[in-house]
Amino acid sequence: MASLNRIAMGRASRGMIRALGPDLEVAEISGKWGRMFEFASYRQFNYPEFDICAAPFTDAAEEVLQFDLILANQVWEHLDRPYRATQNVREMLRPGGHFWLAVPFFIPFHAAPADCSRWSARGLKNLLIECGFDEDQIQAEQWGNRNAALRNMEESWPPKFDPEHDTLKNDPEMPICAWAMARKG
Repeated sequence: MASLNRIAMGRASRGMIRALGPDLEVAEISGKWGRMFEFASYRQFNYPEFDICAAPFTDAAEEVLQFDLILANQVWEHLDRPYRATQNVREMLRPGGHFWLAVPFFIPFHAAPADCSRWSARGLKNLLIECGFDEDQIQAEQWGNRNAALRNMEESWPPKFDPEHDTLKNDPEMPICAWAMARKG
């Protein structure tokens, strides 16, 4: 079963990404969430071989790789330099390209290898604006509720979604996770 923390984010985000169409050249940073989609091309860049905080990713000729969409699912909270990483992602996007990221807000500390940051939807939007994305080209959302917050306090973590007992009703005052899609102008 899927994690309770990711049900609403997954549903909304799959819709955002599918709306972009299938003819995309896509990169994913330290994850494999994007494998579920059918893209024109899909590449994974995993840490520590690829460190998005250090610099944009380049080819053998040291040219910055370019993509239509870059995905980062549950990665940005682990970065020591998320602002620099976001600027590097923006440099790797073609004009009109998109950056989608999802992060936790209210969950236990989980160092893998580090646990550094938490963002709400507004916080993600501010991060993206400060890194050069146009405010009007950012869609940011969040989800959570008190039941999910309590479930995140259980010893067995992450909590598995139980459709009979877990509500997916959103309480804006109790975010569990946030996600955003930003378009490069």
